[in-house]
Amino acid sequence: MSEDATADDTNAVLPVGLYARVRVPASSANLGPGFDCLGIALGLYDELIVETTAAGIEVEVEGEAADEVPKDGTHLVARAVARGLHYAGVRAGGLKLRCVNTIPHSRGLGSSAAAAVSGLAAASGLLAEAGVRARFDDAELVQLSAEFEGHPDNAAASVLGSAVVTWTEFDPAGDRYHARRLVAHPDITATVFVPDTESSTSHTRGLLPDSVPRADAVFNVSRAALAVVALTADPTALNAATADRLHQDYRAEAMPETAELVAALRKRGLAATVSGAGPTVLVLGAGPVPAEARDVAVGLGFVPSTVAVAGGVEVGHGRV
Repeated sequence: MSEDATADDTNAVLPVGLYARVRVPASSANLGPGFDCLGIALGLYDELIVETTAAGIEVEVEGEAADEVPKDGTHLVARAVARGLHYAGVRAGGLKLRCVNTIPHSRGLGSSAAAAVSGLAAASGLLAEAGVRARFDDAELVQLSAEFEGHPDNAAASVLGSAVVTWTEFDPAGDRYHARRLVAHPDITATVFVPDTESSTSHTRGLLPDSVPRADAVFNVSRAALAVVALTADPTALNAATADRLHQDYRAEAMPETAELVAALRKRGLAATVSGAGPTVLVLGAGPVPAEARDVAVGLGFVPSTVAVAGGVEVGHGRV
C-alpha cells in the first residue's frame, strides 16, 4: 500500500476536522483448549486519536514498539482506518493518527488485533460524525477486524469485551467470522506473565501438525466445552478447563521457557496457558497468584501483572 492509505475508488470525501478517539483492550486467545475459538479481553489498553486532514498520512506513535512500526500509510492502524472508510464507500483526503500503545507487541496479547479494531472503530466514529451512516455494529467490527487476522478470537474479544466464543464459516467467496460474548464470572481475574522475548504467530502456527490423535481431539472438545462453564459459572473448574493437547505441546520447542512456566504453574494448581501464540503466559483464577509462583516466573525471565477482565472497544467522536 502506498503512503496515501486513504486512496481508493470512492468519490465521497470526508470533511476536514473530524476526529475519533478509541480505547481498545488487549486480548488472550485459545485459553488452553479453545484454539482459534475462545478469547478474553484483558485490561491493558491502546488508545488512538484520528483526525481528518486535507491530504497525506501522518502517524505518531508513543509507547510500545514506537521505534519499530512504520509512520506512514502502511501502519496497520492507518490501513484499518482506510478499510473502514472504504467499506462505507468514502475516503478521507488525509489522516492524522496518534497511537498510544501499552499492549506489548508480538507477545501473544492481541496487539495486531487491537490495532485493526482501533482503526476500524475510529473509521466508524468518523463516519458517524460526518453523518454518512451509524457506527459499525459489533458484527461488522468483528468481521472487518477478523479479516486482517484470518481468525476472529482476539479481534472479537477486543470488540465485545469479557470472554468470547468465535467460529468461522469458510467460503471461497470470503470467510465469515462470528462471535458471541460470554459474561465472565465476576470473581475471575487474569495474571499475565510477559517475557522480553517475542514470537511470530506464523512461525508457531507452522509447528502444528495437520492431524492429531482422536483421543487428543476428544480431550480438547470436552475441555473447551467445560471452559464455557468455568468462565461464566464455576471458576473452580478453570484448571481442568484450560488443559490442552491440541497445540501447546507442539509449540513448546519454540518457547521452552514459556512451556516450563506453564508446567510449573499448573503443577501448583493454577490455570496457566500459553497466551495466544505466546510467549506470554496467562493465568485465570478467582484469587491472586501466590508469591511463590510469581517468584518462579520472575526467575524464568517473566514479569507478572494482574489485570481485570476488560470491556470492549470504546469510541468517541466529534469535530476539531
